[in-house]
Amino acid sequence: MSTIAIVGAGSGVGAAVARRFGREGFAVALISRTQAHLDELAAELSADGITVRGFAADVRDRAALELAIDAAATTLGPIEVLQYSPIPHRDFLKSVLDTTPADLAAAVDFSIMGPFTASRRVLAGMRSIGAGTMIFLNGGSAVRPRARFAGTSVAFAGESAYAQILHDTLAAENIYVAQLIIPGAIRPDSPDTSPTIIADKIWDLHRQRDGFRHYLTPMETSHA
Repeated sequence: MSTIAIVGAGSGVGAAVARRFGREGFAVALISRTQAHLDELAAELSADGITVRGFAADVRDRAALELAIDAAATTLGPIEVLQYSPIPHRDFLKSVLDTTPADLAAAVDFSIMGPFTASRRVLAGMRSIGAGTMIFLNGGSAVRPRARFAGTSVAFAGESAYAQILHDTLAAENIYVAQLIIPGAIRPDSPDTSPTIIADKIWDLHRQRDGFRHYLTPMETSHA
């Protein structure tokens, strides 16, 4: 059984992706900060017939994130798909003149060192099975910096650069790396930006393996 690890799993996009991949026969590793929340979500997904376990880790705690990923691989099997999609903390959404050095350092830990740690940890398993997919979800500030959201604008840019380098480097090893930009709000009742639509898009990216940067909905060409 193949395994998807969802870093930043929650009841919205994370749960929708778990259900989408679970229907395709994947085991699901849910990773986020609170074990009680993960256990509750895992119970809901298990009721749908999905093989799923939760592993608690704060993405800014590199050692804890490594342990969670290792535990997921040991429990469920080698991780074939990694999704990195934790929701940024509100401190990363301050204006540029209100952002402190501590705010920016935390954003870098969250959106650069977090995906760096996660991707490195799953790489050996992907190489062992000869295939893999890594998908990084970002908001529109990853490609259109905004003074109102300084932390994510800076840190998402670093995450984008790292993911692009991985895409170029790992393609020869049949490991596909993609970025999905979600420009606006995620709305459960939207025909364009609901968690279910996002989950279908992520499944399509995993299957089609075409190109690096993708948009859930269009952005202005001049800012893309």
